[in-house]
Amino acid sequence: MAETEHTVVTRSNRGQWEVSVAERPDLSQSFSSREEAIDAGRTTADELGWRHVVQDAEPTGVITDPADE
Repeated sequence: MAETEHTVVTRSNRGQWEVSVAERPDLSQSFSSREEAIDAGRTTADELGWRHVVQDAEPTGVITDPADE
């Protein structure tokens, strides 16, 4: 089994926090708060019976939108 299989990943992405579910993209979500994202990631992982991983990153304090660049 690949490392990303059956894993819910919570990580920072361009100033937002996202919950990524590779095998179930319909369950992936974005949050402005790290705590909200971790809670949602943990809940999703528990519901699926999968592993939850948090990839920490330094907060930038800025949410960017690719359309603005």
